[in-house]
Amino acid sequence: MFGSLGAPELLIILLIVIVIFGARRLPELGKSLGEGIKNFKRAVSSHKEEHNSDNPSNPPAAN
Repeated sequence: MFGSLGAPELLIILLIVIVIFGARRLPELGKSLGEGIKNFKRAVSSHKEEHNSDNPSNPPAAN
């Protein structure tokens, strides 16, 4: 689905984001997005650990 995005398309998307949010807010948005991804990964990994500790007879899920 997203495999057909090339450099020109990505530049257009970046330009639209800059126009909508402004260049000053981009670092804030990037930081917020990074923290959100980190919190999501932490929640998923803790959920996996809880699930594995509840059922020790089940093998861990394949990645």
